[in-house]
Amino acid sequence: MGYDDSETEVVETYTPNFEAWISEFQEWQTRIGFDTTWLGDYTFDIKFDWDTAGEKIEFGDFEGMPKWERRMQIPQQNIRDAIISMVTVQGDTEFASVEQQNHLLDSAPTEYDRKSALRIMCEEQRHGWQMAYLLCTFFGEQGVREAMKLLERNSMANQNRDEDDRGRLLGSFNEPIDHWLDFFCFTHFIDRDGKFQLKMLSTSSFRPLAASMGPMLKEESFHLGTGANGLRRIVKQGVIPMAFLQKYINKWVSTGLDLFGTDESTSAQWAYVYGVKGRYDERESEVEATREHLNEESRMHYFNEIKAEMVRISKPRKDGEPELFIPSDKFNRGLGNYHGQKWTVHGEPFEGNDADWQVYLDSVLPTDEDEKILREEYLTQEWIQYREWKGN
Repeated sequence: MGYDDSETEVVETYTPNFEAWISEFQEWQTRIGFDTTWLGDYTFDIKFDWDTAGEKIEFGDFEGMPKWERRMQIPQQNIRDAIISMVTVQGDTEFASVEQQNHLLDSAPTEYDRKSALRIMCEEQRHGWQMAYLLCTFFGEQGVREAMKLLERNSMANQNRDEDDRGRLLGSFNEPIDHWLDFFCFTHFIDRDGKFQLKMLSTSSFRPLAASMGPMLKEESFHLGTGANGLRRIVKQGVIPMAFLQKYINKWVSTGLDLFGTDESTSAQWAYVYGVKGRYDERESEVEATREHLNEESRMHYFNEIKAEMVRISKPRKDGEPELFIPSDKFNRGLGNYHGQKWTVHGEPFEGNDADWQVYLDSVLPTDEDEKILREEYLTQEWIQYREWKGN
């Protein structure tokens, strides 16, 4: 396969391994309940932006050497394994989100929201398609096996899954997205994490991976923008009380923070040593990386960004309504140093026994009763500001 130096190259020829994978992909679409007629004229293109990928390794122990463009150029098997792992995890999240969300298309509050969600699902599938292409094209039998596993795992939230299906690799992508409020929180918080992950891979020492990130980042911006705009339209409409909405923000922020991985992660350190995955601000930062705290640093950037976003989202709320906020990064964590600890949404140590803690959680996270109120009271009204679809 030849490379060129144009801004975006679209690849149209596939290897036999990838063509076999495409057949399995089409079966996956049927299995999860994604109607391919929804795609219209959308095509799953392989896109590379070689200009933004760079030619020299930008950080780590191989800094200054040419970026690797083929498997055999990668000097060590453990580095190849690290790259395969990064590609696999990224692809796994893309397909998982489609499994979580496609059932919502029949209940969209407006045609604008339905078309926006469908565009997101198409682009998420293209991103997964791109990752599978990298695996099948560059990493031999090992890559082909991992590409097939992308279609064998199934989000625990997928309504069409079998009981014996294996879950997706990351926790957020096994969480049910039961309604459109969940969808807007997911696209705002979890897709924003996706933007961070893509940007950290955009400087990768494996050039085809780095070159994949530019087009994916452009598409991802629409996904998280859909979430931010959706939450803002909910606030403007004023049907769902801010204190009620806050519970869903608390729920999705904590799982979003967990996506950055464990604190003091050795795998993140080695990925940096190999030049496989950089910092979020790798090209902008003028300070040397603290390799022992790479995940924590990325999480901090994310946390500060969503705090600033929530100020903007909260502004159009009705008079007398409380301001929305991002809960403490210590609250309700399932991973890292705060896992299993009791902290309030304001970052204060919780005083009380286990029963008291459960009562507190019910006051700050959605309960079954909240779900009932949401469905039977709020979502039966005009609960989100109307917006007209002006696209194709």
